[in-house]
Amino acid sequence: MIGVLVTFAKSEKFDRSTLERIAGELRTPFEGMAGLRLKSFMLGEDGTARNFYVWDDEGKGRSFFTEELVAKVSGIYGAAPTVQYFDVVGFVDNPGN
Repeated sequence: MIGVLVTFAKSEKFDRSTLERIAGELRTPFEGMAGLRLKSFMLGEDGTARNFYVWDDEGKGRSFFTEELVAKVSGIYGAAPTVQYFDVVGFVDNPGN
């Protein structure tokens, strides 16, 4: 498994309500996506937007973040993201809790 943290620096273009709208609009394409275990949309206390992904397959996780995708989300969030990859060495999944 691979985890991917995508971080957007604080931007005047978004606030909590904007990020909630973005999360609602962008949720559907990720539901049932092959290889994607989970995706979260988060807002840090410092005003940064963060999206966290867990992929079952490292290749799918790394290949998802193309230059075209990065350019597209930069326009949506008003800031270019930093993309970090992590080796997931343990995972707890509590569905329905």
